[in-house]
Amino acid sequence: MERNVSRALSEVPTPCYVIDEKRLRENGEILKGVQERTGCRILLAQKAFSNYDLYPLLSGYLAGTEASGLYEARLGREEMPEKECHVFCGAYRQEEFQEILKYADHIVFNSPSQLQRYGKLAKEARKSIGLRINPECSTQEGHAIYDPCAPGSRLGTTRAQWDAQMKEGDIQLLDGLHFHTLCEQNADALAVTLKAVEERFGAFLPHMKWLNMGGGHHITRPDYDVSLLESCIRSVQEKYKVQVYLEPGEAVALHAGYLVTEVLDVLENGEIRPVILDMSAACHTPDVIEMPYRPPLMGAGEAGEHIYTYRLGGPTCLAGDVIGDYSFSQELHVGDRLIFEDMAIYTTCKNNTFNGMPLPSIYLWKEDGRIENLAQFGYEDFKFRLGRK
Repeated sequence: MERNVSRALSEVPTPCYVIDEKRLRENGEILKGVQERTGCRILLAQKAFSNYDLYPLLSGYLAGTEASGLYEARLGREEMPEKECHVFCGAYRQEEFQEILKYADHIVFNSPSQLQRYGKLAKEARKSIGLRINPECSTQEGHAIYDPCAPGSRLGTTRAQWDAQMKEGDIQLLDGLHFHTLCEQNADALAVTLKAVEERFGAFLPHMKWLNMGGGHHITRPDYDVSLLESCIRSVQEKYKVQVYLEPGEAVALHAGYLVTEVLDVLENGEIRPVILDMSAACHTPDVIEMPYRPPLMGAGEAGEHIYTYRLGGPTCLAGDVIGDYSFSQELHVGDRLIFEDMAIYTTCKNNTFNGMPLPSIYLWKEDGRIENLAQFGYEDFKFRLGRK
């Protein structure tokens, strides 16, 4: 039976995020199926989704968590204690590394120098050690900010850097290799990338225990080529006898959340009328500006598709605090409620209080239809980050 999202979310206070438990479980089932059919292990990249109230649900489908540093590693260990905890950081801080060793099972280094500095410590702590490689194979279009293979990239070790800096003892420390080059892409991009990985680093793979293919795999998207992904995984595992890991973030929570907002004002300024909402792109959906992208809005179309076109933006002082241009079959009025879709990813874990904007509350839309409040925020949440009083 099709659920009525607008009706279900009609009473939540705005602005607020709503995580969809049913969609989260459906994504989990897809990811679990890939693991069962191939033997690979899939981790939650917490940088995209770190609402730990849902970790008990996700732990039934995933092999563990992936962290970008100390705090995420600790969160993964605390909230999925029986699962694997992997961490990759561009560079580790000396004063934090011993604590990271308490939480992580797998530690991936970004460069030979970081491996040389911390690798023996990690090995003595009986951690599985990896090095992030850069296959120098760009497959992205339009997302240069997210391309780790761009010229001059600081992420990953190129083959030239490997040859110049790696010593025999360094290689012997390694249990695995890691690459992460994709962003919201299908399996064809992975297939191209794997060829580059084999060309540049294939000689080392037979000596490894695992290969982490990173994130950016949009596995739970309806048009994703799951069969090609599974073929890539099986091919690598059979050829090199390695354990394959994937660490998607978006795929875990794709289309599993909403941001509910209300119209505060409708202005007159040209053909595309500005509308001010009680949510902010700059504060509540920063990827809209940073990536940039235009998030889907329930019941709305592209600019000019319907009779009334509006430019939706936030109430902050930033002139560019704009979500995008949308059209509607009816005029918008103050008090109208709008629902942005696909808002579980890169929102709650990335928002901010610029301009003193309040953080939206977080709700869970449970499978039985109930709406449960997970978190509320107020003035103290804004203030405590700025001083000690």
